[in-house]
Amino acid sequence: MDRRTFMRSSAVVASTAAAASQALAAQNAKPRRVGLIGAGWYGKCDTLQLLNVEPVEIVSVSDVDSNMLDEAADLFAERQVSKNRPKTYGDYRKQLAENSHDIVIIGTPDHWHALPMIAAVESGADVYVQKPTGVDTLESKAMLDAARRTGRVVQVGTQRRSTPHLLEAKEKIVDAGLLGDVAFAEVCCYYHMRAKGNPPNTQPPENLNYEMWTGPAPMRPYNEWVHPRKWRAFMEYGNGIVGDMCVHMLDLVRWQLDLGWPKTVSSTGGIMVDKDSKSNISDTQTAAFDFEGTDVVWTHRSWGSPPDPEYPWAAILYGTKGTLKLSVQSYDFIPRGGGEKISGKAVIETDKYPTDLIDQEKWRLELHVASAIRQHMRDFLKAIDDRGRPIADIEQGHISSSSCFMANLAMELGRSLEFDPQTHTIVGDDEANEKLTRPYREPWQHPAKA
Repeated sequence: MDRRTFMRSSAVVASTAAAASQALAAQNAKPRRVGLIGAGWYGKCDTLQLLNVEPVEIVSVSDVDSNMLDEAADLFAERQVSKNRPKTYGDYRKQLAENSHDIVIIGTPDHWHALPMIAAVESGADVYVQKPTGVDTLESKAMLDAARRTGRVVQVGTQRRSTPHLLEAKEKIVDAGLLGDVAFAEVCCYYHMRAKGNPPNTQPPENLNYEMWTGPAPMRPYNEWVHPRKWRAFMEYGNGIVGDMCVHMLDLVRWQLDLGWPKTVSSTGGIMVDKDSKSNISDTQTAAFDFEGTDVVWTHRSWGSPPDPEYPWAAILYGTKGTLKLSVQSYDFIPRGGGEKISGKAVIETDKYPTDLIDQEKWRLELHVASAIRQHMRDFLKAIDDRGRPIADIEQGHISSSSCFMANLAMELGRSLEFDPQTHTIVGDDEANEKLTRPYREPWQHPAKA
């Protein structure tokens, strides 16, 4: 930044800190003690928005990348009221052992969601964990079991449930009955987000503990896609575009229509266009989720054009009285047979939260999502105070995430899967049941087998 931008940014941060200090004095209470595990893109974004809604104290940060670790600790020291620099760790286990946390935020890659989340609730903390809830169905179930066993509050980062304009759409359109009966919904993503190319294998950078970064996942040769952010190109660390993008939109539909577990899941697709890339996730996939009375169908293509350029990543609810289009940017209700169209837009709050502009520039904060993260954090804090269930409780995250995991499994096996949520098994399919857990690399132990 140039000097003028730096001075303006410093003034904004100072005014924000002063407001937070006044709020803390008004509360006349000690701030909640917060630890962050995973200090990359969304770890920073989530933690900064928590600081925006309550003057918490970030007491510890852990990350396997020493550069990201120091960067995050310096940032939080600048932003929080106390100006204290959080303690830093290269291993979350030592972090949890040496600190008492009220809240732990987990912003790691997907293959590192389950073990830290379970360890955090067992340490006595309430947890905000990014989506999806792991990488396989029984890993996700172990996270739910740990939350219930310990009585801790766990909010999953499926913040569409807290997005202001989507809350408005639910109230004004769905709950008001304007859609009529809904028996079908489409969810989709047409972003060209699958990594393309063949980066060479290299030695990991000195600032990255690649052994710890890999953790329970299979050990792959390192290349520049692995870290940071492009690790989603590989199924070893996540569940591809279905695990990344479908989980948000499927969860949005489930919340809007109050749906539980799908009865059956089927899927087709694969690497059908970009066959030269090192990436091993599908570039084309369709999945069908049968909710017994409502069918939800997912499609992604990381090539070509979207059928509706205004809604390239979306959920579309088809009712007998009209159609409701939902995205992170907007919603549109189109009554069947004419009538008044009802629309809404994402809430941008840079006037109220000027640090959003700084964080957009420096930490890739998405302005249209910032208000949703803040509302999700407020809901999380209220659930902690009430010892209740947050809007994206771990059980809801488990259902949406596991449904996506099973879509990939159905595509792999080439058949429809009937899931029994009581037993957490695929009905009459021993091969599929064996694949409800992924193998863990030693010495790490799968939580469903512990």
